[in-house]
Amino acid sequence: MTVAEAACIDTASTMAVGTAARELQLKRGEFAIAVHMGLVRVLVQGGGRPRVRKEEVDRLRSQDGFPEALRERVHTVGTAEGARLLGISPDRFTKLARAGCLTPITFYLNRYRAVVWLYLAQELVEFAARQSQLLVGKSPAWVRSRLEGGADFRARNWRSRRIERLLSFMEDPWARAAVLAGTLDPVQLAEVVDDLYERAYLARIRPEPVFGPTGSPSAREAMGRLMQADEPDEMLWRRVGLIMELDNAREARPAPRPGDEWCPGIELGPGFERGQESELVPVTEPEPASVSEPVQVFSPDPAFGPVPASEPAPTFVPVRDSDPDRDPATDPAPAPTSAPEAALGLLARIGLRRRASRRPCR
Repeated sequence: MTVAEAACIDTASTMAVGTAARELQLKRGEFAIAVHMGLVRVLVQGGGRPRVRKEEVDRLRSQDGFPEALRERVHTVGTAEGARLLGISPDRFTKLARAGCLTPITFYLNRYRAVVWLYLAQELVEFAARQSQLLVGKSPAWVRSRLEGGADFRARNWRSRRIERLLSFMEDPWARAAVLAGTLDPVQLAEVVDDLYERAYLARIRPEPVFGPTGSPSAREAMGRLMQADEPDEMLWRRVGLIMELDNAREARPAPRPGDEWCPGIELGPGFERGQESELVPVTEPEPASVSEPVQVFSPDPAFGPVPASEPAPTFVPVRDSDPDRDPATDPAPAPTSAPEAALGLLARIGLRRRASRRPCR
């Protein structure tokens, strides 16, 4: 059997993501969230668009409570609807989100190009049951301290959540490095990855949207800017992570260069599958599932449109939403210190080792 015949047979047992979304009675944004959360497994064939096996669709359709149960798990709300769900005012909801108590799952740009954050309704309900003391009375001192300092952890926590999720899907070290490379601006990336062929390879295998590169240029631009670390300590954290992943990737295999006759595939993590000659399974931030009251934050550079304001808090605060024991009420306010000394020492040691073994670019 030829590769083409095998591909045709496999295509006959799969369906496009748009068709799968309709079969599962999900909107495009809801389907993308389901893929991002690992509720729906997808595969890619020959570097083409992702597809979904019919068996996977049948499995989801046979679950109890379909489709309401599945749609409930991916239902998102904005500030106004989220505040009603928690029984608080939109102003208090925004303060809790800015203080880092609530982590967005996605965002969209309204007609004024302002960022509108969306949250999983199910997570808000769980938060209300777990942290009911934050919904009534006076806010704790650590919340007031963060807000008085002008903190806004929405973009940072969304970015941390998305990066963690993408890394959990990737087993190949080059794919993991590509995820972290997207968190640095071009200047910083060139400082960490001085080989232009490696930078080109990281850019080529970077995750793409499930439904392809859809969306307006301003939305794609906002996504790119929101994915980049914007505080010194977070930048250092991402640089250290990228250096470590690069060391692992270089030990596994070199990046492809002009004249190479092979181009290795990408190993995927649990929940994702490989089709014929498959490459990286793309994961995306979904399109908005609903339109809610906008929360506008503006960039100091109008040319780039509104993006979340920079955070004055100098300490990196990663949020692991998968950890049910996390208690924001007991989290101390960020310490007014610079980047952790341990990270600085690690960066220095790795940098010295990399300079000693650096391979010249050809």
